Amino acid sequence: MQYMLLIYNDPKVEPPYGTPEFDTMMSGFFALNERMKADQVLVSGEGLQGVETATSVRMRGGKVETMDGPFAETREHLGGYYVIEVADLDSALRYAAMVPSVAWGTVEVRPLMTYNPGGE
Repeated sequence: MQYMLLIYNDPKVEPPYGTPEFDTMMSGFFALNERMKADQVLVSGEGLQGVETATSVRMRGGKVETMDGPFAETREHLGGYYVIEVADLDSALRYAAMVPSVAWGTVEVRPLMTYNPGGE
């Protein structure tokens, strides 16, 4: 089954770019990537640029509206994701616990829906 690990961080709490703590965090992500590749569970994953680069789109009254930034105002921002393929939720949770920023942020684990009529 495929699961998405959604990585949320509070930019005020995460290590600042250019610090040893930031380098340690990134080393942790690189190590996790290699681990998931070696375990053959990694389907995809990327970091996202900051929320200041986001544009939200919605339709109201038949008219398309665009807005700068994310739609929801939250303390934690979606900073990246992984899609993994594992046997069950417990396995997905084990990988989520390995995400370095889980120490100060949140990793949401959600199963992906399969819309392909013939299976996966």
